[in-house]
Amino acid sequence: MKNLLKKALLFSVTAFSLGAKAQQNASIVTGKIFSNQQPLESVMVNLLNAKDSSKVKTALTDKTGTYSIQLATKGKYLLLANMVGFEKSYLGPFEWNGSNQEKLPSWQLIPLAKGLAEVTVSSKKPLIEQKADRTIVNVDASPTNGGANAMEILEKSPGISVDKDGNISLKGKEGVVVYMDGRPTYLSGPDLVNLLKNTQGAQLDQIEIMTNPPARYDAAGNAGVINIKTKKSKIMGFNGSVTAGYGQGVYSRNNQTIQLNYRKNKFNVFGNIGRNERIGFQNIAIDRRFIDGGSKQIVSYFEQITDRSTYNHSYNGKIGLDFYATSKTTLGLVYNGFNNKGNGNSIGDINIFNSQHNLINKTIAYNGNIDSWKNSSLNFNFRHVLDSTGRELTFDADYLTYDGNTNLFLNNAYQNNIGQTVAKTDSLIGKLPQIIDIYTAKIDYVHPLKNKAKLEAGLKTSFVTTDANAIYDTLLNGVMMRDYNRSNHFVYKENINAAYINYSRPLSTKLNMQLGLRAEQTIANGDQRTTNVQFKRNYIQVFPTAYIQYAANEKNNFVINYGKRIRRPDYQSLNPFVEFLDRYTYEQGNPYLKPQFAHNIELSHTYKSFLTTTLNYTKTTDMIQQVIMQDDAKNETFIKQENIATQQQIGLSINAFNQYTKWWSGNIYLNVANNQLTGPINNEMVSISATTFMANISQQFKLNKGYSAELSGFYRSEGLEGVFRIKPFGIVNIGLSKQVMKNKGTIRINVRDIFWSQKIKGESKYGTVDANFRQFNDNRIANISFTYRFSKGKAAAGPRKRGGADDEQSRVGVDSGK
Repeated sequence: MKNLLKKALLFSVTAFSLGAKAQQNASIVTGKIFSNQQPLESVMVNLLNAKDSSKVKTALTDKTGTYSIQLATKGKYLLLANMVGFEKSYLGPFEWNGSNQEKLPSWQLIPLAKGLAEVTVSSKKPLIEQKADRTIVNVDASPTNGGANAMEILEKSPGISVDKDGNISLKGKEGVVVYMDGRPTYLSGPDLVNLLKNTQGAQLDQIEIMTNPPARYDAAGNAGVINIKTKKSKIMGFNGSVTAGYGQGVYSRNNQTIQLNYRKNKFNVFGNIGRNERIGFQNIAIDRRFIDGGSKQIVSYFEQITDRSTYNHSYNGKIGLDFYATSKTTLGLVYNGFNNKGNGNSIGDINIFNSQHNLINKTIAYNGNIDSWKNSSLNFNFRHVLDSTGRELTFDADYLTYDGNTNLFLNNAYQNNIGQTVAKTDSLIGKLPQIIDIYTAKIDYVHPLKNKAKLEAGLKTSFVTTDANAIYDTLLNGVMMRDYNRSNHFVYKENINAAYINYSRPLSTKLNMQLGLRAEQTIANGDQRTTNVQFKRNYIQVFPTAYIQYAANEKNNFVINYGKRIRRPDYQSLNPFVEFLDRYTYEQGNPYLKPQFAHNIELSHTYKSFLTTTLNYTKTTDMIQQVIMQDDAKNETFIKQENIATQQQIGLSINAFNQYTKWWSGNIYLNVANNQLTGPINNEMVSISATTFMANISQQFKLNKGYSAELSGFYRSEGLEGVFRIKPFGIVNIGLSKQVMKNKGTIRINVRDIFWSQKIKGESKYGTVDANFRQFNDNRIANISFTYRFSKGKAAAGPRKRGGADDEQSRVGVDSGK
């Protein structure tokens, strides 16, 4: 790995030197910008091609109001100045003939007629924006997002689906990595679900969906990356917002959020705090048939109904500081914290029948748990613009810690077919603490070259330690005894070192290219201390990416891209401890899981910037998937993740956004995908396939007197989730919003899942496994929320410079839509 990093650095330095030499013959275009005869600092100046207004370069003015832009190509150009609190202004067009220096006339910006305190802060962005390399969801553009949490907002976003356990899929593919503000959450499974369900939509700005991210992103994520961007202010002075919401389903929920920002001179302080309280329930029904492996005849039937109630109370907050040391250098520090406490109780009736479906016995199972989960993270970021050509250096260092604990109580009472007690009640008591510590550091460098080419390179290292100590005690006949068969102490350590190089350039006026290569070394050590079993892994993988864009004409744009991705087993899946639903049903980790690899290729066509059609193909090897295993003698069923098979998917998606009239706009997303899974599962060859259709539709209406409305929903036909065949389901939402208090306040009212149609049914049939399940939650919720925005300060402000954490997700090479 050391040689790999040395080569990456040598390549970067060499390219830097060549690029610097190539630019010695370039020219500088300079000028000054004023307002009321005073120079303006931090004005964003965009250099545009006069022919099509496409962006060439961007610069910021310094304290004297001076901007400098380096050119290398002769032609006609146009300048656009943009600054909050001022009207947009154009200068030119002008023609550059290759001279050494071009000095343009001074430029005056006109302040907006309204002061900052009178400016209406309302979203004018569409709900969905389709970019060349990603889909963007603007959260505040949807009235039905009022009162919703991050998981519910993701669930109704184009191409995203959430299964019965909260696992996220993208275009029918599992293995999505979730980022928050450009940084990976490093969470999966129940921990990620917990975070998303307790993050309020009022704290979110945008959701970026990338199916094939470029090389600067971690290679993790079989299906791609979802980046959740929280709200940040870009204006001077003191400003913020307060949001409060209440929801009522079968049970109630409420949430409150405060966002604050203060920017003056060289300092910007920002933060938010949110509170969330929710009560819910879940009903689960499982029917299983135990089949003899030889005769294939049914031996017994197992029918189970469980009712579960849950309570969660959480707080989350962020505080950060940006220091603008110079016009080119920014330092930032950000702290995030999360604290969730909850409990759940479930009662289940488990009936066991013989082969003739005559009741043999019955078990009444009670499961109670008390959960606590805390998270803290600290980020230091540094950004330095080396010159006006766009050379840039950024650095990020992060520390994250997750501290969780579950206290579990499981009680089983046994009866015969007429309700008489046949055995003494047994109880299982568990204490399941888990601590995860994560350290990461990365450095990125951007270097423009001649002919509009650009080189990017970077290094990253991360260290992760997870310590899970599951302690189980059995209460039998009034005596408490340690259950060594179920207890387990597992420590897992992982170090990932990465280096990447990314090169992009236009090949002609219509053709653009981007090539990337990322290398990652994984060093993992697992220690199952209870049984004194250890494992070690050390491997290096290379992940190429390629991206070609062809603009045939003003109406038609084509993009083809390829990427190799990896999905490493999440920490909980590697932990071999047992988690119980009841006496006969449990889930167990697998410390011997290997990573899975996927090759993704996409071809997309965009027509008139509103209609995008994408054809994709993915092949996944060593697929990580939950499988059902059975112990026929004990009537036990458990779920375990295995590297089971190879999966191939071919899919076609269509996304269309249209402004039908001045008051009516809408987005329609359609996707059809065929998944085929083949390979050995439980020592038997299995071949399962299904074609799934998904539709996500959202229609917005701007009404008179500050009213707006939305009708939205999604539908998914029968499809595969690994070895589970899920029946069709869908959801319909309706919402209404009203601007009040001179447009400083917004009231949102909505009803989610108005027909209560999100009830999941499915089956799993292969080998001797034959199971059906039904599950539904407290999904039909009526929400009302109120947001009030306030601000005091100057009417003028420049765009807030990104810290390193934000920069990681936005330096993709195309406009992020901010």
